[in-house]
Amino acid sequence: MKPDHKIYSMLGLATKAGKIVSGEFMTEKAVKSGTAYLVIVSEEASDNTKKMFTNMCRFYKVPLHIFGTKEDLGASMGKEFRASAALIDPGFAKAIQKKLVNISNMEV
Repeated sequence: MKPDHKIYSMLGLATKAGKIVSGEFMTEKAVKSGTAYLVIVSEEASDNTKKMFTNMCRFYKVPLHIFGTKEDLGASMGKEFRASAALIDPGFAKAIQKKLVNISNMEV
């Protein structure tokens, strides 16, 4: 199994716990209101979406990771497709970010 399967199951847990928001509008709202601790944008998101969230997260000092397909992100949250999501719980955000950083270090 791929090392990213744990990230998807953690996203599922965060969803069940109500500690994640998804979709462009809700993710943007979480970042701007200061409730987002981590933003994940799909690798398949449009260049405009990636650029918008990159700039926004840099400005608001929220960690951002480009990760996964829209389908996998959506499925992990019990939705159809999701291009972006924000973790609104510091514990989940920290745990998921740790796994995302480990994966990025493995991709060489």
